[in-house]
Amino acid sequence: MHPKTWIAPAAAGLALAIGASSVAQAQTEVRVVVSYYSAQTGPIFEAIAEEFEAKNPDIDIQIEVVSWDNLEQKLTTDIAGGTAPDVSIIGTRWLAGYVQEGIAEPLDDYMSDEFKARFIDVFLEPSVFDGVTYGLPVAASARAMYYNEALFEQAGIAEPPATWDELRAAAEKISALGEEIYGFGLQGKEIETDAYWYYALWTHGGELIQDGKSGIASDAGIQAANLYKSMIDAGLTQPGVTGYNRENVQDLFKQGRIGIMLTGPWLRGQLAEEVPDIEYGVAPIPEGTTKATYGVTDSIILFADSDVKEEAWKFLEEGAFTDDARREFTLKEGFLPVLKSIAQDPHFAEDPQLAAFTSMLPNARFAPIIPNWEEMADATSRALQRIYLGEAEPEQALGEAAERIDQLLAQ
Repeated sequence: MHPKTWIAPAAAGLALAIGASSVAQAQTEVRVVVSYYSAQTGPIFEAIAEEFEAKNPDIDIQIEVVSWDNLEQKLTTDIAGGTAPDVSIIGTRWLAGYVQEGIAEPLDDYMSDEFKARFIDVFLEPSVFDGVTYGLPVAASARAMYYNEALFEQAGIAEPPATWDELRAAAEKISALGEEIYGFGLQGKEIETDAYWYYALWTHGGELIQDGKSGIASDAGIQAANLYKSMIDAGLTQPGVTGYNRENVQDLFKQGRIGIMLTGPWLRGQLAEEVPDIEYGVAPIPEGTTKATYGVTDSIILFADSDVKEEAWKFLEEGAFTDDARREFTLKEGFLPVLKSIAQDPHFAEDPQLAAFTSMLPNARFAPIIPNWEEMADATSRALQRIYLGEAEPEQALGEAAERIDQLLAQ
């Protein structure tokens, strides 16, 4: 056989290898870190990435799901090690520090006016600093009161409580129904232990920061802490409050063992998926002296050190923030719409339960977007745990936490 018959296959193979290598080299990898909201989070973003890659074969989207408890520390470690992702979901409350340290990429030069106008203003505003947009709201919620209709009926409660006095009275009746039935589910562990107390603080007229100082040890703050502690002492909450994080309390509600709890719209989706037969209602947060709810957004940001910002932005604009993607995420994860077009979707616009959340948006309070906020929130949470455990009176615990917060505010 002529030697050329051996050379041709080798050359052809080499050409194929070179071609494959060229294709591989042509692909730009974009690393996207997303926070874990539920078991559906990963599949939702993987599907978004797959559809985007089909239209953009030169871009490879790598989705990485990280739990909320680990996310901030992981990002901090990656940033310090020079291995930050290109895109990540973050708690919007972290953004001030990221902006101050030059970690977050300004987004206005990437956005058209039409794209920016798609967002609901109240949810976009927390990501804007000095007129510059550094993040896009990817998840948004207000908080409301969930109540178990079956337990209400058994306890002879006709209407959901509108005030804290009415909530306490309802909790007394529900707690009397049985040994493992609790009137009011109260969180006392991990992330947002402080937030669960803000509901009482704000509705009693308190503020987190007043005139540049911490407001948690105000008369309203002490009144709010005494309210929760009195319900713990009276046996109206589940025992061992400081051992229950948000998910633990929600699990008790799913089991039909809690009459009332305060949380976000995502629980509706979990109830529909896990316990579709449970009978429950949703109503506004009870009033003290005023109306209030906790408004929360999570933001998705580009990292300033990314080498693939254009491709990363393209994934956000043409992948994660298409109407189809936003509807899928919002529907399955149970959040409030962040885009005006999704808010007009009949599924959201005509849902009477969602009205309990959206009706409170004019009264929504947001955690301050300031440096060191996480440390301030942690100081508040630790003070509340001491109060709940009976280790300190509210005046002492909140006063000491306020002093620490004032030190952080002064930095």
